[in-house]
Amino acid sequence: MNQTPCVIFAGGKSSRMGEDKALLPFANHSTLIEFQYKRLKQIFQDVYISCKDASKFDFEAEFIEDEKDIFAPTIGFVSAFNRLHVKHIFVLSVDTPFVSENEIKEIIKQKDKNFDAIIAEVNNSIHPLCGLYSRSLYVSFTAMLQNNEHKLTRLLHNSNTLFIKFNNEKNFLNLNYKEEYQEALLRVNTEKYY
Repeated sequence: MNQTPCVIFAGGKSSRMGEDKALLPFANHSTLIEFQYKRLKQIFQDVYISCKDASKFDFEAEFIEDEKDIFAPTIGFVSAFNRLHVKHIFVLSVDTPFVSENEIKEIIKQKDKNFDAIIAEVNNSIHPLCGLYSRSLYVSFTAMLQNNEHKLTRLLHNSNTLFIKFNNEKNFLNLNYKEEYQEALLRVNTEKYY
């Protein structure tokens, strides 16, 4: 069981999906967020959900509620580091249900190498919400918030970041649109994830 806290980011607008993707039914769970939470609880000792309003979830979990008016991951990072007094957090977006335990472990095993962040990369595309972040970036996240600057890719390229290349693009599918959600439903019913 991994001792690094895991934070699932579920505070976005889901504007491309047209409804709150965290609340969509998934696999044998009533919601995608519950699927992710229970799956990740088998990998991490402590799992938290970063969100705007914990009352919309109907299962027991540890929640980190963010500022309601800011829909950007930066507020999630600041809230997470304010709540958790740890050196590192592993983050995963609620809409990436196929990132495997092996891929997560591959990222976390690099944590003692003093990088600011260790991030998944697939086919030259980085996944900022799949990786390990160090508290060393807290000041940067706070400054980004104050300046209304929310581009994680810019922060990562200007920090001491290790990008870990993975080959299985299907595991990093983001459920942004209805078609991707439908594709994911078909896949999760034919493969075992936990």
